Amino acid sequence: MTIVAPPASIRQRGRPRKYGTRLGSASELAASRKTQAKMHSVFLYGKQREVLAYGEVVMLKNLRCPVRLVWVFRKTRRVAFFSTGLTLSAQQVIEYYGARWKIESGFKEIRQEIGSAKSQTRNAHAVINHLNFCMMATTITWIYADRIKADPQRRHVVKGRTSFAFSDVRRLIADAALSEDFLRLWPDREKCRQNTFVSLLLHMVA
Repeated sequence: MTIVAPPASIRQRGRPRKYGTRLGSASELAASRKTQAKMHSVFLYGKQREVLAYGEVVMLKNLRCPVRLVWVFRKTRRVAFFSTGLTLSAQQVIEYYGARWKIESGFKEIRQEIGSAKSQTRNAHAVINHLNFCMMATTITWIYADRIKADPQRRHVVKGRTSFAFSDVRRLIADAALSEDFLRLWPDREKCRQNTFVSLLLHMVA
């Protein structure tokens, strides 16, 4: 990885320079920028945290474009984040990177817990419908989790952790759906239950 400064806007003879001066290796650049780092308040992993960071715009010869480089300095190590969004601040780059874990967890929930990867359809419209229903089921599960009064009991207890997992809510919904009181959701049992059930789900999502 070669880090260079953005090209200067000085007019000179010959072909315009594509890259600026070389800034050195990643370790050398981090060491020189640590003295310029400042404390930033970022919302990371559900809490407001103070992070020592420094950001600037540099050129990456590997990507052949300018990037926003943000150094995060911790007690024993440092982390570098790159973003092609040049208008993003250092706080935004750190928070967006922290949100990646939630995105990956969402993919895992849809794929393993809901079963989007188990579809055997080959038609394009059928695949899209299957994914839409899986995402709707995931949304309903989290809506249900937000409305229950007591947190569900964790299936796998972790010391020092009180939050519940997606599978805990899904199991709670399955137990409620298999109970005898679940049929009370339909106002008129003589009507077609399938359409009423779909209408109920769509109403919950809305």
